[in-house]
Amino acid sequence: MVYRDPIEMVNDYLRRFGEAVSATLDPLDADGYTDVRHGSLIIGINTLVEQGVLLILVRMGRVPSVNKQRLYRKLLELNFLSTGSCAFAIDEQLDWVYLRAVRPLPGLDYEEFADLLKTSVSVATTMLSRLPELEGGT
Repeated sequence: MVYRDPIEMVNDYLRRFGEAVSATLDPLDADGYTDVRHGSLIIGINTLVEQGVLLILVRMGRVPSVNKQRLYRKLLELNFLSTGSCAFAIDEQLDWVYLRAVRPLPGLDYEEFADLLKTSVSVATTMLSRLPELEGGT
């Protein structure tokens, strides 16, 4: 299928993924963003057209007010071999830890989109049990 733009493509992938998992997923908003919920996880799907990337952000929890350095070190260690195609990121302004996955939009097909979404959820679920120090959870 030929799409007019990346927004239309990702919206079609979201629709198809929703059908595959028997869920109704909201399409991207005007800024190219939507949330997908899986259990307690909130997964942000960002289609950054200007940058030419799909960015998936799974909210992992708030940075603790104490022992931040210990958490940062642990996240770096987990990034090394435990997060697969994902990596941890921190939003300094909001003090949130995210698990993120990034993929260029050109050449992105549905199977890759679905795999990236499933992988992000799987890794996030596993990592939550290894990060009890995150405050507030998801």
